[in-house]
Amino acid sequence: MKKITLSSVAVALCAVSLSACQSSKSGASGAGTVTSTSEVGSVGTTASTGSTSAQSSAPPAPATSAKAPPVTAKTSATAKPSATASPAPHDDDSYAFAHRCTATQVTLQVSPMTDVPTRRLIAVRNTGATSCGLSYYPLVGLGSAQSADHSKDVKPLIPGGLGGPPAYVLYAGKTAYAVLDLNPGGSGSGPATTLDEINVLVSDSMPNAATQNFPLGGGSVGKPKLGLYERGVADAVASMQGANTPQ
Repeated sequence: MKKITLSSVAVALCAVSLSACQSSKSGASGAGTVTSTSEVGSVGTTASTGSTSAQSSAPPAPATSAKAPPVTAKTSATAKPSATASPAPHDDDSYAFAHRCTATQVTLQVSPMTDVPTRRLIAVRNTGATSCGLSYYPLVGLGSAQSADHSKDVKPLIPGGLGGPPAYVLYAGKTAYAVLDLNPGGSGSGPATTLDEINVLVSDSMPNAATQNFPLGGGSVGKPKLGLYERGVADAVASMQGANTPQ
């Protein structure tokens, strides 16, 4: 009886032990395989997901942020004005021939000449920015300040044989001179009550309303002479001395 019991017990123990060993091997082998598969799968998924997330979350750079400003903007800011924006003033002969002097463009002065008391210096200055044209000589009449009718004023002699350019050119800022001699020969008479005024119209292109009046300054009047416009006083005197033609 005892022998049978021990053998049975031994067989049972051996069976239990064998089952435990197999279970231990199977569990160890299965655990190792799962761990390896889990780690590979986990690492691979994380890397792939992280890469995709980094690419999709980065905002695209603005298309124009790295571009230089348009060339036209720089060009317009630094462009130089056109040469025709500010035209240079016309101060030449051809312009004066086509543009006669106006009363507002010139100033007029009449003053006695100290070397010869009977002479008067007529000075016309161009105060404008362009040249302009005058007649060859000023229109001068000697009359009475009390008279409303100056048609009978005494007209001085002028040089004859006039001809040439269509006008006397008066450049910007320059002065033209003409000399009037009330009594070149020192004879003749003109009572102050009758002739006491010198009437001067700078150019024949101006209206009669632009005529200016100056006091005669006393003295006699006899066969007065008037010269042409000249650029200097000496030339104006010489021109007056050659006057021999009635107006």
